[in-house]
Amino acid sequence: QVQLVESGGGSVQAGGSLRLSCAVYGYSVSMNFMGWFRQAPGKEREGVAGIANDGETKYADSVKGRFAISKDKFKNTLYLQMNSLLPEDTAMYYCAYATWDIRSAWARRSNYNYWGQGTQVTVSS
Repeated sequence: QVQLVESGGGSVQAGGSLRLSCAVYGYSVSMNFMGWFRQAPGKEREGVAGIANDGETKYADSVKGRFAISKDKFKNTLYLQMNSLLPEDTAMYYCAYATWDIRSAWARRSNYNYWGQGTQVTVSS
């Protein structure tokens, strides 16, 4: 059984930075595909970033150049470094794990098999 545990959320002013972590239990971060999603109140959950087993990364246009996804295979942890945060980045952030290579459709929620419980990010103007 795979368990994903996010941490690192919080409140920050616009222009600030946060780093989210997702500890993975029961599977290796080096296998297949992992992603970060977010969901703001009243909105659909959307893909933010993804990373394949070979390190290829994917980003939503809205976060390109500001966010960076990475993984540490020794700590079995996924990260999302978020810089130059904007109020519109406010959302609950979730990490997700896919048991196959989904890079061609990484932002589709239904392609992921396991999800974390989420961590809240609030950006004030």
